Amino acid sequence: MKSFERHFLAANRWALIGLLAAMAVIVFANVALRYLTNESIEWAEEVARHLMIWLTFLGAGPVLRYGGHIAVDNLQDGVPQAAAVMLRWLIALLLLGFFGFMVWFGGHYMLRAQGQTTAATQISFAYVYAAMPVGGVVLIVHWLLIVRGYLRERLFAADAHFDANASASL
Repeated sequence: MKSFERHFLAANRWALIGLLAAMAVIVFANVALRYLTNESIEWAEEVARHLMIWLTFLGAGPVLRYGGHIAVDNLQDGVPQAAAVMLRWLIALLLLGFFGFMVWFGGHYMLRAQGQTTAATQISFAYVYAAMPVGGVVLIVHWLLIVRGYLRERLFAADAHFDANASASL
């Protein structure tokens, strides 16, 4: 399982790196051409926007792993340990339900927009909206890989990295 997790996280990171690099190159080329030639790439802004959408949905999983999303922890800190664990179970189930809803609704939304095309590139909006169900599946996998530590001790991957870095600096 650790091997799968390592490969899954690496694939997710490389996808994010590739999307961000492509977006940066497209935006830089468009700005440079606009400045140097008074001409711009017609499709650059649209493609950069679509890449940003994919970055957002594919990047939500790794951010979740590291506890980077906004959270309100005061309630968990103010109740007894047993109640905090039950609260985390409720949160875990709600998150899993929401991620499943993202997959379901995103799939339906993608299919409804299948006949519409983007303005500049004339590709189906289904390719853009596919980011939502794909990102939902990625979130589910990331969540299932870390949920045990979250339920037991409210641990995220960032906690392990922080502890390792803190030990190394002492």
